[in-house]
Amino acid sequence: MSTLAASPAPTLDDILRLFSETDRKFQDTDRKFQDTDRKFQDTDRKFQESDRKSQETDRMLKERSLETERILKERALETDRKFQETERMIKTLSDNLGKIGNRMGEFVQHMVEPTVVQLFKSQGIEVHEVHPNVQVERGGEGMEVDLLVVNDGALVAVECKSKLTREDVDKHLQRMEKLKRLLPTYRHHQAFGAVAAMVVPNDVADYAQEKGFYVLAQSGETVEVRNDSEFSAKAW
Repeated sequence: MSTLAASPAPTLDDILRLFSETDRKFQDTDRKFQDTDRKFQDTDRKFQESDRKSQETDRMLKERSLETERILKERALETDRKFQETERMIKTLSDNLGKIGNRMGEFVQHMVEPTVVQLFKSQGIEVHEVHPNVQVERGGEGMEVDLLVVNDGALVAVECKSKLTREDVDKHLQRMEKLKRLLPTYRHHQAFGAVAAMVVPNDVADYAQEKGFYVLAQSGETVEVRNDSEFSAKAW
């Protein structure tokens, strides 16, 4: 029968060493916890820093958006102001051109008046009356004749322009169609039409002549009749 050897009893050094090892492990564990906590704190700090940067970025984007909106509004107002100024300048220019056109028409009218008188005389027709700027309105209709040259049995209604166009010729045709109706004083007269201008393009002169109008154009300091020798004026 064999007998097991008894384990030796731990000595004081063994117990102290065990306590020391246990304490070391506790300290190591605590250090790891502290390190983990430090990492968590560092991560939280980074998150807070990232959030701060995000808020700063949002603030900067908002400021830039507001600044861009302000610049766009200022540019829109400036553009609108320039458009209004341009419209005003165009209107002023248009008004000035209209006044110049009227003055040119008046100038042509003064040049044409003696020519129309000579035209009548060349046909053996005595001139009794010369009426500039005749305006009439009757029965809801109206018209204006730049120059009306009249004797006892005939008249010439003259349209004066700075530059003659086909549209001017067509309008004068309409004027001639209603002239006697609106001016019944001359209902028994032979009515002739004439167009006069400082500038008369050849194609417009031909067109006016085809419609039966005398064509008067500036030549130097006088006005000449542009109709050819075979021209026969239309009588209304």
